Amino acid sequence: MCGIAGCFGFGKARPDEKTIAAVFDAIRERGPDACGRWSDPDASLLLLHRRLSIRDLSDTGAQPMFSTGGRYAIVFNGEIYNADELRTRVPEYRFVGTSDTECILALYEAHGAEMLPLLRGMYAFAIWDTVEKSLFLARDPYGIKPLYVTRTQDGIWFASQVKALLPVPGVDLSPSPAGHAGFFLWGSVPEPYSLYRGIHSLRAGHAMWLKAGSEQVRVTQFASLAQSFAAGAEQAEAATQNAILDAIREALHESVRMHFISDVPVAVFLSAGLDSSTILGIASDTLPAEQLHALTLGFDVYAHTANSETEEAALIARHYGIPHRVHEVSQADFAAAADSFLQSMDQPTIDAINTYFVAKMAREAGFKVALSGVGGDELFGGYNSFQQIPRLLGWSSRLPVPHGLGVLFRKMSEPFFARLTSPKYAGVLEYSRSIQDVYLLRRGLYMPWELPEVLDSDLALAGLAELGEDEYERKEFALVKGCSHHAQVAYLESTRYLRNQLLRDSDWAGMAHSVEIRTPLVDFSLLQRLAGLLASAHPPGKQRMAAAPAVALPRQILERKKTGFTVPIRDWLVASQPEKPERGLRSWAKFVYQSQWR
Repeated sequence: MCGIAGCFGFGKARPDEKTIAAVFDAIRERGPDACGRWSDPDASLLLLHRRLSIRDLSDTGAQPMFSTGGRYAIVFNGEIYNADELRTRVPEYRFVGTSDTECILALYEAHGAEMLPLLRGMYAFAIWDTVEKSLFLARDPYGIKPLYVTRTQDGIWFASQVKALLPVPGVDLSPSPAGHAGFFLWGSVPEPYSLYRGIHSLRAGHAMWLKAGSEQVRVTQFASLAQSFAAGAEQAEAATQNAILDAIREALHESVRMHFISDVPVAVFLSAGLDSSTILGIASDTLPAEQLHALTLGFDVYAHTANSETEEAALIARHYGIPHRVHEVSQADFAAAADSFLQSMDQPTIDAINTYFVAKMAREAGFKVALSGVGGDELFGGYNSFQQIPRLLGWSSRLPVPHGLGVLFRKMSEPFFARLTSPKYAGVLEYSRSIQDVYLLRRGLYMPWELPEVLDSDLALAGLAELGEDEYERKEFALVKGCSHHAQVAYLESTRYLRNQLLRDSDWAGMAHSVEIRTPLVDFSLLQRLAGLLASAHPPGKQRMAAAPAVALPRQILERKKTGFTVPIRDWLVASQPEKPERGLRSWAKFVYQSQWR
């Protein structure tokens, strides 16, 4: 895990040292162990790298790294879990170290961009061809690792974080309508947008080519979650219960085993939920207890209450004989870290508080790597959206309401719902005509008609129009339209909530403490193996997932009612403001937005 940045100039102009230093400094926490930079003397190309040493801790793992023949140079952020197996595919390559970075170089030298489907892991990287004078950028299929790009009149810059591109001269820093509107719609900025008109992310599962002497940029897609679900629907077939359980158990064991590959100790973020508990249980099947470490975050105000997960997490750790640490955050802890939390945030989000503090806990305990249970709900239907959305769609199909009547109902009932619960529920008739509309109703922070109340009206309307005209999103969703409701909701949760919020927050919040957060349940190879089951008429649920460990989870955990991870910090922060604004998630969103956009 590292931080990368660089630029590709269209002419002979080179960036000044002040700009380079500012960009480099913005990704400092991502890689405190070492740093490196290289520029091609024959082209306007600069590569920057901050290293967090996890694989091949020696200097042979340093970056920028060159292929043994010297033709290719790479800066890489992420982990390739099947690197050892992939080395056997390039027997002619003379390896000098044991890093996964060098494996990418060897594969690219042998296969070019065709090597991308071979990579299993999370990644964002840039490879420079010193002969062809071309730059190749790529990002993993789920979008676990970020890669942002900006274009100026002099060339193109890329970086692991939005804030690293802000010091670049000539970047259009005017507000992106889609980015600002998207944040208030969802509570996070939807890809590929940022808050800034001139900064976009390279989409997940995409690659980009640039060549010296040309200002043209070529972007292609090499992987698609939608296509994986669609392929699973075509392959779906009835299977015995034992066959389903065996398939899930085998796939999960493989993923967890590969995510533990590391040259430094690895911890597991353990809550009382089924996802992290299952990961710890699977790990205990194959690894000795002394190699396992569990970390649990709690809050002192929740001690011995239903909102506390520390006691049940301790039960799980004892059950598997795993060393366990607990840290309970107090209001004083938060007050001391609040400024750092907001400064580290790369794009505004209504989440990430718990991830920030558990990553801080991991670093203070001496860990650079930790496994998270994020992603299990998206695969195995753990959110109530998997029940609520099909139910509302079924109801609306039986009692179709004309669009105009739905709008009228919303306008008349909004004041009532605003007093009772949330004004967005006034849109239940207007937003029940498609699964995307119902998903917005379920996941939305604000509804479209509310945006002019929290944003400049012109900015809000322009943003809604831009989001509605996203042709790529339309084409991708069209691939899953014929799938089951479970597969469609899984796709939406994976590409909206998971990608734009949970994964992005895991990246910046972990990197704020120089901790690599790995996600065994967010793995493209795992999705491809299980897609047929997930898209079947009877998809496996969380209990099937939780049955994967050879030693069963404690009955108390298996029977525990699902709850969200509750945090009191929003209340702490809101209560600390002298103007005493209203409490709640929307107030928190406004506060975070104002802290990130000034």
